[in-house]
Amino acid sequence: MTDMRTSMPRGLFGDDVLPLYERTATRLLDDLRAAAARPGDRLPSERALVDRYAVSRVTLRAALAQLESRGIVRPSSSRGWFVAELGLLPEATTTSASAAPQVQGFADYAQVNGLTTAGKVLSATVRPATVSEAEQLRIAPGADLFDLHRLRFLDGLLVVLEHNRLPLAACPALAETDFNTASLYATLRAADPPQLPRIADYSVEARHPTPREIELFEIGETMPMLVATQLTSNQESRPIELTVQVYRGDRYRFRASITNQT
Repeated sequence: MTDMRTSMPRGLFGDDVLPLYERTATRLLDDLRAAAARPGDRLPSERALVDRYAVSRVTLRAALAQLESRGIVRPSSSRGWFVAELGLLPEATTTSASAAPQVQGFADYAQVNGLTTAGKVLSATVRPATVSEAEQLRIAPGADLFDLHRLRFLDGLLVVLEHNRLPLAACPALAETDFNTASLYATLRAADPPQLPRIADYSVEARHPTPREIELFEIGETMPMLVATQLTSNQESRPIELTVQVYRGDRYRFRASITNQT
């Protein structure tokens, strides 16, 4: 699931309109800048950060996850959080931490909103890329492509039928991962080198369900379906994921903030 936003004029809405985790991420980023933090510096413990910002640990972790997705901080197993080594912190701007477009995976969305996820893999194969797929993903025709079909659930409710296609060379671990439980984006972030989803070209259209979708979703033929097509690129602006997501029309909403920059 993707949350795409562009900047809006500062002052149009109060800061309290933003979700608490976004405000916390903004405050933490401001503190890192004020402290002249450098890549590799260790952050205070989660307990100390919870006390400093007067938020719950769930909210703090959502804020840290947002900053991690932007390449600003990174976790280290049993050692806490560190300023990322991918580059210097972004320069301060007059927009909030949520101003830049954000690419969220399904599990990211669920974590931020306190929802429980589940998945059911329908098929997971490695096959040659077609000419069309190769053009979109900027790989050679016939190159190994990881092809994944899954049903995705939130709090036990079926929400989306998802078809993901990724160049296997970007993350060979894809072929060995159980995506009934694993997060696709977490697997990409753990790759060597990490594949960090940064930009998504996203389109949505409505249509009637196919016979297979009627069976899988257990719906009538009049239920509208929303089909989202997404081409995601990594931190080097290289395409790493081509995805088609089919949602029940009554269980999906797409929102975007739009501004005139002139």
